[in-house]
Amino acid sequence: MKTETIKGFRDYSGKDAEKKAIIREVIRQVFERYGFNPVETPVIESEEFVKGDNADDEAVRDIYKLKDRGKRKLALRYEFTFQLKRLVKNKKLPYKCYQIGELFRDEPIREGRNRQFTQCDVDIVGSTIKDEAEILAMTSEIFKSLKVDFTILINNRKLLNEILDDLKIKKNREQVLREIDKLDKQPMQKTRDNLSKLGAEKLLKVINRGEKYFVKFDSYKEIKSLIDYCKVYGIKVKFAPSLVRGLAYYNGSVFEVWSKKLKVSICGGGSYLVNGIQSTGISFGLTPLLLIANLLVDIEKYLVVSLEQDRQAIKLAQKLRKQGKIVGMYYGKPSKAMEYANSYGFQKVIFVGEREVKVKKLKIKVMKSGKESILKF
Repeated sequence: MKTETIKGFRDYSGKDAEKKAIIREVIRQVFERYGFNPVETPVIESEEFVKGDNADDEAVRDIYKLKDRGKRKLALRYEFTFQLKRLVKNKKLPYKCYQIGELFRDEPIREGRNRQFTQCDVDIVGSTIKDEAEILAMTSEIFKSLKVDFTILINNRKLLNEILDDLKIKKNREQVLREIDKLDKQPMQKTRDNLSKLGAEKLLKVINRGEKYFVKFDSYKEIKSLIDYCKVYGIKVKFAPSLVRGLAYYNGSVFEVWSKKLKVSICGGGSYLVNGIQSTGISFGLTPLLLIANLLVDIEKYLVVSLEQDRQAIKLAQKLRKQGKIVGMYYGKPSKAMEYANSYGFQKVIFVGEREVKVKKLKIKVMKSGKESILKF
């Protein structure tokens, strides 16, 4: 029997698992500080519900499909946003929620992107530009907490539509925007060739112009308003006229956060309708954050080793746990206990033997330095 993971899936253990848990907790705490409430939704939904009105989106085409015993067509969720249609029913607005969980996409894999990935989402149903600015302020706080160098890019789908109108590009508009969205993913010449086939090559020249050019468009006012509210929060954002975001349901502001280190997008979101209500949200993927978060995973962990003094060792472990310390137990020889401590990253080892119990003094060994100290018991 083969036990290897399937391509695009992986196990997390040791330092990676610890770091992932810490990042997840940092994000959760910031979400809650900004007034978002936790929700949990099913991983499996009906295929029709998962696809929604966005069947042509690349992400939707990459969904995992399956059938249950009743031959019903089902799918693994590829994002959280569509599930808001159910969650928001009979809720007072604005409805603010967050969810952290597993998503699945049968798409090409690359560094920082697997086919199963943990995503952290916040959404506000019943939102305004002020809420968008708050979400970007929250995003900035998260990346600063994780010690990540980042740039927040913003644009507006309404502006892009205005530009298409101004250029009299009326056909294949969604396809044209998808080509612009690929500017950072494929050679410029390929984008130019594809746009030329769609009769929209002149769009490239326009979106590369300076910010002053776009002031003439009505929807630029929304961009300016978002920038102004972000200044109130003390955060910097950069207007990027080529920013599209791939999903077709965005109808207003769109935003992405780029890693200065990896030079790739590490977070994104925007504004959309949920049951006809204007909403906004943003998503964080944990996998790329594992690569760039500058966190030292050095959690203090104790290993209590019983040298045939099980009762006393258990009492000590429980006493330390009540003090909030992370404690593991080991029953066996000192040499094996040291090997075990090294394998699982225990920083301190406490031996509980007959002599130690008798004199009520326990020896604590620091694994990294080899130094020893005494703990009165």
